[in-house]
Formats: sequence, structure tokens, C-alpha cells
Amino acid sequence: MADHTSTGIVLSATDHRLPDPMPVGLAKYTNFKDMAEGGSGKLRSCWDTVVNRLVVMKTLQSKFIHDPKENRRFLREARITAMLQHPNTVPVYEIGHDPEIGIYFTMKRISGENFFQALKRIAMGDEATAEAYSLQRRLEIAISAAQALAYAHVRGVIHRDVKPENIWIGNFGEVILLDWGVAKVWGHSDESESFVFRREDAEDEEMQLRTLTGGGQRPGTPLYMSPEQVRGYKYLDERSDIFSMGIVLYEMLAIREPFRGRNINETFDNIQNVDPPPPSERSPDREIPAAADAIVMRAIQKKPKDRYQSMRAMIADLHELLENRKIE
Repeated sequence: MADHTSTGIVLSATDHRLPDPMPVGLAKYTNFKDMAEGGSGKLRSCWDTVVNRLVVMKTLQSKFIHDPKENRRFLREARITAMLQHPNTVPVYEIGHDPEIGIYFTMKRISGENFFQALKRIAMGDEATAEAYSLQRRLEIAISAAQALAYAHVRGVIHRDVKPENIWIGNFGEVILLDWGVAKVWGHSDESESFVFRREDAEDEEMQLRTLTGGGQRPGTPLYMSPEQVRGYKYLDERSDIFSMGIVLYEMLAIREPFRGRNINETFDNIQNVDPPPPSERSPDREIPAAADAIVMRAIQKKPKDRYQSMRAMIADLHELLENRKIE
């Protein structure tokens, strides 16, 4: 009998016979196990009895199943994720609906950790992690995530929530940019659903603002917002994601966050008004190349017209950095 919890291939799982009768919809999934829950959705692993593989199913939390607005957002996330077929995005296998659990979609089951967990251990002085995630490796990870963004941008999709927590590093070196839940189609205002972190939410979130080495849960999104997101602009383009990617680059180079303030309002003010020192000045002990400083500081310019105008241009400079310098 196949071990449904194993990621290995079991001979019985390759049997030529299909289930009889053939299950459809939710009936073909068994062995559900909770994985994570947050926002309005939840993730469970389960076994697809037709294809014979372990998958991840995402659904809305029960209290949101009949919420029209949450259903629109959730279906948009499912379809955008499914349409972005790239080596650095997660494959979607099925989108469906069940009377009891509502809309669901299934995806590839990946193992590993998010990028922030690695950066956090480096900040805490973990030598094994620092060796495994050398500066060169961290830049390679950033390039892979940026490639997924470049692919999305060409197809008119803006991620809007680029941060280390949404960059997944697989056990075999694969890099996946996750969570397209707040993505939007370029040029559409989505007025009723625009993704704006409200200042009135700050009181609840301030308790979560801790230092990178503090080991606490971060309200990651505000720390990576572009100035135009902070100001609540309804029309964003790819340069907003470029700013967020620049913050990720700064953090992975310096192991410090460029705009963190004592509270969220101060963080927002820093994003809009403060020019942080280059990563090499912020963390002089980390031997950050000047060329890396230049890429980061261009990406996090306050005015979109002063940033890279495309993710591809930013990637080209990152490739040149890796090719022209030996990074220890």
C-alpha cells in the first residue's frame, strides 16, 4: 500500500488502473493534514487518489466561505497563480468548488523554508547557515525571485507583497515566489479591493514590530511597501515591485532592514522620506561590493521614474555583478 505521507515514489502508486468508480471534485482527495492558516485562507496537504501524489490544497477559512468579496479575491489568486507558469512559481493543478468548503485550488507540495528564516539565522550568527547561504547564493536566490516577477510583469501582473517570507527555498535548491493573494492586473484600480495598509491598523500591528534578531513575527508587508503603496495610490505598475525587491536585496546583503522605525507610522515615514545608507555602510563587516550598493540604491529611489524601469534591467545588473566579481 502506498505511503501517502512520503515524498518518494512507491511502486503501487504507479499502478496502471484508475479508481473505479472515478472520483471527481473533492472526493478524489484524502488524508488531509493541516499545514498553515493566516489571513482569510488555510493550507492543507492531501493525497490526490487519481494522479497518486501529495498536493497542497488552499481554501478559505470557514467564516469567509460565503463572503462574496473574499471569494472574488480568492478566485483571482487561484487563477493568477495558475496562469503564471514559470520555474520560479508554484504549479496549480486544479481549481474547484465544493458546497461545504467553497472554492479550493490544489498546488505542488514543496518542502524547504522561506528566505527570511535563513536571513534570521544568519543575523543570529549561525555559521552553518552563513556558509550555506553565502552572499553569492543569496544573490542567486534574489535573481530567481526577480525572474518570477519579470515574467509576471510581462503578463501584466503586479505581485504587491514581495518580501523574504514569500520567497521559498526548496530542499533541492529550487526558488519559488509565493503568495499572489494580493496581486493585481496592471492598470486596473481594483478600487473596492485596493491593497492599502491602513494607518488605523497600526495599533494592532505595532506590537509585532521587532528587530530582525529579536525572533518575533513580523508584519512583513509594511516593511516592504513602496512609497506609492504607502500613499494609497490605486494605480501601481512594476516599479512598485522593483522598490520592494530592492528592500529585499538590501536586507539580504546587510542583514538589516532599511526602513524599519520604532512603530509603523515611523516606518511609513522612513519609506517616503528617508534615504538609508548603502548596505555596505550599514554593515561594513559583511564585505558588500560597491556594485551591489548601486543596484540596491537605484531600486529603492523614492520616485518611480528614478528606479529601474523594468525588472529585467535590474536582473541584468545583478547577473553582471555575479559574473564580474568573485563573491565570497
